Amino acid sequence: MYVSDKSDKIEAQKRAGATNALLLRAAPLIGLVAFFVVWHLLSLRYPPFILPGPLVVAETFITRTTDGTLPLHIAVTAGEALPGLLLGTAAALLLGYPAAHSRFADRLISPLVIASQGVPLIAVAPLIFIWFGNGYGAKLLVCALIVFFPIVVNVTSGLRSVPPHLHDVFRMLGASRLDTFTRLELPAALPFIFAGLRTAGALSMIGALTGEFLSSNRGLGFLINQATGLYDTALVLAAIVSTIATALAIHAGIRGLEHAVVRGTNRGALS
Repeated sequence: MYVSDKSDKIEAQKRAGATNALLLRAAPLIGLVAFFVVWHLLSLRYPPFILPGPLVVAETFITRTTDGTLPLHIAVTAGEALPGLLLGTAAALLLGYPAAHSRFADRLISPLVIASQGVPLIAVAPLIFIWFGNGYGAKLLVCALIVFFPIVVNVTSGLRSVPPHLHDVFRMLGASRLDTFTRLELPAALPFIFAGLRTAGALSMIGALTGEFLSSNRGLGFLINQATGLYDTALVLAAIVSTIATALAIHAGIRGLEHAVVRGTNRGALS
């Protein structure tokens, strides 16, 4: 009898565990369905130009994707966000390295790093367009400025995470600065750098859209501006969905690159 009760309890615990695991897996889908249900119910209380329903937005998204409108504007915005992300990353690496190795450089650079985030981007972006014109380069600078801070902070933290005794070992072995950086510091800093890049990937889209809001005749920011002026709320929401999808694609690309680089680095270390 005692053995039977104990067996029943174990089976009940297994079933409860399986149910909890299933709920955890289904939680994102449940949340998404609940969101769309609430959205649909709210849309019934308002006219479409204020809050179109999810089916109307989906229809607009499909129509504008089929006729090439959304793919064109997505390509333009991504073509600004990705180079801006690369430019901001390069600047963060160039400034993060000396800041991590020199207290003087750190105290010299830190006020500039903090100032890059202390002023809202929407206040700085118009000045960039005044100084550098309304072209492609100004939009790249806006993107680079917004992604710079999270990357430089993570670069500096990653380079400082190397234990001092490992630096001593490399010095005893006569390693050059370049060897120390490529074989010791960079591998240790990679998790930090990619953490900053994942955050910056989404921010790069914000930078691109900010530039397009101010001056552009193409891109998702321009499309949102145009659709807002026409009270085409369904198109505004379709463009926002496209922005989110592009940001998620950039994030997924960075994660894939991270896995490939870390795997390659580990293989190099083992060999």
